[in-house]
Amino acid sequence: MGFFGSVLGILGFAIGIPIGLVVGFFVFVYSQPSHEEYPAARPLVETSITLLLDLLPDIPLWMKNPDYERVDWFNRFLSYMWPYLDKAICEIIRSSAQPIFADYIGSFCIESIEFETLSLGSLPPTVHGIKFYETNEKELLFEPSIKWAGNPNIVLVIKLLSLPIKVQLVDLQIFSIMRVALKPLLPTFPCFGTVVVSLMEKPHVDFGLKVLGGDLMSIPGLYRYVQETIKRQVSSMYHWPQVLEIPILDASTASVKKPVGLLHVNIIRARNLLKKDLLGTSDPYVKLSLTGEKLPAKKTTIKKRNLNPEWNEHFKLIVKDPTSQVLQLEVFDWDKVGGHDRLGMQMIPLKKINPGEKKAFNLDLIKNSSIVMDVPEKKQRGRLELDLRYVPFRDESVKYRNEDEQQQSRDEKSSEGDDDVFLSNAGLLSVAIQSAKDVEGKKKYTNPYALVLFRGEKKRTKMLRKTRDPRWNEEFQFTLEEPPLKESIRVEVMGKGTGFHFRSKEELGHVDINLDDVVVNGRINQKYHLINSRNGVIHIEIRWTTS
Repeated sequence: MGFFGSVLGILGFAIGIPIGLVVGFFVFVYSQPSHEEYPAARPLVETSITLLLDLLPDIPLWMKNPDYERVDWFNRFLSYMWPYLDKAICEIIRSSAQPIFADYIGSFCIESIEFETLSLGSLPPTVHGIKFYETNEKELLFEPSIKWAGNPNIVLVIKLLSLPIKVQLVDLQIFSIMRVALKPLLPTFPCFGTVVVSLMEKPHVDFGLKVLGGDLMSIPGLYRYVQETIKRQVSSMYHWPQVLEIPILDASTASVKKPVGLLHVNIIRARNLLKKDLLGTSDPYVKLSLTGEKLPAKKTTIKKRNLNPEWNEHFKLIVKDPTSQVLQLEVFDWDKVGGHDRLGMQMIPLKKINPGEKKAFNLDLIKNSSIVMDVPEKKQRGRLELDLRYVPFRDESVKYRNEDEQQQSRDEKSSEGDDDVFLSNAGLLSVAIQSAKDVEGKKKYTNPYALVLFRGEKKRTKMLRKTRDPRWNEEFQFTLEEPPLKESIRVEVMGKGTGFHFRSKEELGHVDINLDDVVVNGRINQKYHLINSRNGVIHIEIRWTTS
């Protein structure tokens, strides 16, 4: 019986499996589902208002606002780097908290304060969208929307009367929209000097606080009070227009030296100069410049056949660092053929001149600058007489006063002499040609450059090859005796062709800028549509500073 039972079992198994597979296949394919179908998907606008309001806080900004962009790549980068950023940030927190803890040790019976555990957890913050702004300033401005629902493990141990008390921070959540500005943009890596951060709205901060194992935030009324206090304190410090500035580059490295004043030089006369010509005379002139400047040196007129020339010529030099710059004076003998012979030179450090003070100099000329610190040479090269006055610019933005105030100022200073009235009206006009866009010529690509025309002077930027959107970032300066009221400055964008042909230059557009607004406001920074250009735009910054 046992043998027949085993045989029948094997036959049933061999026959039942194929039959079961065939029957199951037909049942699975041809049978209809008995459960209800899933509801059809509908757009968000067709859902109920209540459901939509519940979903809105969780929808990323790039979905609600087209000005915000997705930054999934940055979130992935942040997730990969988070374990390392966690350790680096915690180390900064430890080092920053030590001096703060030290101030409380010894007070309120506190013996010690230290971190038992400090970790920001495994969940990194996420950026739900970022918005970039285009400004006329040299800065990069953007607003990221940051959300962080973290799982930090921060345990602080406070030893009070030899009794350790553990305070633990758990379930930290921070939602905030901040504005970040990287400025000024510089040609030195990392190409910006300071990070400026401010909050655009009150941040949402939520956390749990456990003391001796009990949740302190469960006390009625305490949770809302702590939340509102944190929001109020953070907003008072960092809510726009309040900012947090984080320096990146050293001030000496990041700062671009700008003009801080004018040096007024009056070359009066020279006496007993050397004889360099065959007829026992010389044709002298004076060449003057400031060290650390790339601007061409200024020159006096040439006095033919004169060893005791009288000039009485006035020059204005732009000063950027009065503590380190030196005025270099060189007297040359002009020759029609060949190089000019140097009769002598002298150097005057600007730190020897008090701001606003007029100082006279009667200097012995020397052969070269290496003799300045040594014993004077025996050979007499003559003397040079001159007056110097360094007049710094005003610190605040300069606004031009009305005619009544100007007349009153002139009347008050009339007793000081004509020179003082002259210096009070002198100033510096700085013209920065930043960039242009959509400048078009007759050819597909042009080689554009810009010309600055003012009071008969012409200054030119470098030429950029084969571009319609040039970026020059060049600045030109004009020293003026009077504010440029009722005057205008002309900027032309020119294109230069390549190859040999007669008309290799063409005007791509121009703009005439009235300088009244510059004198009144001290500065303008705008983009102008180019005249005689289809879509051309040029970005120009002009500043007027007075001494």
